[in-house]
Amino acid sequence: MIERVRERIRSDQAVLGRREVTRDDVRRLAVVEIRRHNDYALARGSRTIDDLDQAVQSVVASVSGYGPLQDLLDDDSIEEIWVNGPDKVFVARGGVSEQIALSLTEEQIRDTVERMLHQTGRRIDVSQPFVDASLPDGSRLHVVLAGIARGAWSVNIRKFLPGFGSLDTLVEHGSLPRAEADRLSAAIREGSSILVSGATHAGKTTMLGALVSESLPSQRIVTVEETFELSIDALDIVAMQGRQPSLEGTGEITLRRLVKEALRMRPDRLVVGEVRDAEALDLVLALNTGLPGAATIHANSAEDALVKLSALPLLAGRNIDRDFVLPAVMRSLDLVVHCARRPDGHRYVAEIAAPTGRAVGGIPETRTLYTASVADPLPLRRSERAA
Repeated sequence: MIERVRERIRSDQAVLGRREVTRDDVRRLAVVEIRRHNDYALARGSRTIDDLDQAVQSVVASVSGYGPLQDLLDDDSIEEIWVNGPDKVFVARGGVSEQIALSLTEEQIRDTVERMLHQTGRRIDVSQPFVDASLPDGSRLHVVLAGIARGAWSVNIRKFLPGFGSLDTLVEHGSLPRAEADRLSAAIREGSSILVSGATHAGKTTMLGALVSESLPSQRIVTVEETFELSIDALDIVAMQGRQPSLEGTGEITLRRLVKEALRMRPDRLVVGEVRDAEALDLVLALNTGLPGAATIHANSAEDALVKLSALPLLAGRNIDRDFVLPAVMRSLDLVVHCARRPDGHRYVAEIAAPTGRAVGGIPETRTLYTASVADPLPLRRSERAA
């Protein structure tokens, strides 16, 4: 059905000359093709499409793409897109942001978001003014409704970049030395538990995916995330994401629930996309059973990451004591990989540390295994290599 609509569009463009195909054009052709399909189906006694509106919406979403943002999504040099308002569209290339000359209407912004959410099973409205969702290509969408965001909808799209899915690629791009990549690869294969820390946009999720992709082919990996972001090259993998509550306030699936369900799935490694709340307790308890794990956390250093991981489980309830949590954290983790981003946008591993199992003044003690030098040369950009 979708291909027939596309063929009709190409045919009309060839006859009428090149012109922009509007969403209404696609909707009109979709209705015609679906009705034609039903006529043939009735004549042959085969199955018809009963829900015309739903079928039309699905075809339009697939054929029309994402309107004025589609060219930005197709541009491989762009890693992130955000819209602060109709005339405030920004992109990031190589970690550096810039405003581009693109103006949208409020209707175009709403229409594009609705198309993006169509196949995700997620929604945004007055009762649910925030939404996180994964697009079909793996990119992450985050939207804040106008009224919560001043003036207009706030839209952020963090694109899926499959070219950075391995430690070898990160070494090639100068994110870490070969010796440290080999160290991390060996640690993963030996069953070490690793925490990846860093600030926002420091490359934590990319590093986590590259690390877990080094697992042995025989290992079964179970990942849990609020929204699908991880890209992991593995043979035996189950990926799960949370779910927002329904309009009635029911049906929510939290990360804590997903961690507990993952433990029933015979994992050889448990991966939590990002630890930011009480699910930290369930992760620490799981790691203390001898199950290898990996996760990311926002922090300013490897030491701060351990301090934060020791504090987050306290959010789980009043019966959780720091005197229990702190030793549990120090026993459950083998390495902390801290990521950072330079002013020019280059992302790199700033530090690799190992917990010693001791605490000094209530702070987990670490042993530094690697620290990046600020004098380390940056890799040449593609244009410089070509020159």
